[in-house]
Amino acid sequence: MRVFLTGASGFVGSAILNELLKHGHEVLGLVRSDNAVAQLKAAGATPLQGDVNDPEILRRGVADSDAVIHTAFNHDFSQFKASCEADRKIIETLGDALAGSDKPLVVTTGMGLLRYDRPVTEDDALNVQSDQIPRAATDEAANAVATKGVDVYLVRLPPSVHGAGDHGFVPIIIGMAKEKGESAYVGDGSNQWPAVHRLDAAVLYRLVVEKRPALKVLHAAAEEGVPFREIAGAIGTGLGLPVVSKTGDAATAHFTWFEHFAAIGCVASSAKTRAALGWEATAPDLLTDIAAAGYLSDL
Repeated sequence: MRVFLTGASGFVGSAILNELLKHGHEVLGLVRSDNAVAQLKAAGATPLQGDVNDPEILRRGVADSDAVIHTAFNHDFSQFKASCEADRKIIETLGDALAGSDKPLVVTTGMGLLRYDRPVTEDDALNVQSDQIPRAATDEAANAVATKGVDVYLVRLPPSVHGAGDHGFVPIIIGMAKEKGESAYVGDGSNQWPAVHRLDAAVLYRLVVEKRPALKVLHAAAEEGVPFREIAGAIGTGLGLPVVSKTGDAATAHFTWFEHFAAIGCVASSAKTRAALGWEATAPDLLTDIAAAGYLSDL
């Protein structure tokens, strides 16, 4: 099939692009820069150059494809709410363009948004709204599009999607450890992060568009929960720094704007996803990757 992929040159998007091409699919990849255009051409994909916020570009991509995978998102946390509302508009535009067709739309969201006192499953609905957590705008938009008859899938990614070239949460806390001279966790560090290697996540996206399962919410959790204390420990060991607990003002001083994310606790089951798609993780786990994937030397 021909898949329209937003964020095709991104950390997750580029892995999905290669996974789709490897399995014989065509990819129409939305990218912004001339360099990304060249990268897609070299990989064997068809680039569509433009801005993901341009409705006409999105409509063109939908019209020329059999399925849509949306991974593009502006991760500039200084304008986080604006980015989340922009994502809402993007999903609404894609949904309007897909309405009346049988083409699937796969939307990327985060499992860390859910707050339960037990492992989160694919059946659990988001229990916060975007006025509380801005990122919920993505889920709200996907749900609204589904009411129009569009075949929408939500892929929930964990707080850590890891692998060589990662610029997400783990590199952020490594940078803070280097700056402060110690690797820290909040409280007793028992809060857990689900995790997945980007290559395993890419396989899941491919399986969704190929199999179109009855399950509409999928969990890309290769590891259901890694204690943050162990993540901090792996970083401290790799950097030769002390590993310490931080609470109150000390935690705020160490993590600054990232304190909320450092304290996130979200154990997430992927049992139903594995059963629906036959998906199994085969790439290295998070702690192995921290030691071996260039995280500690590239920063």
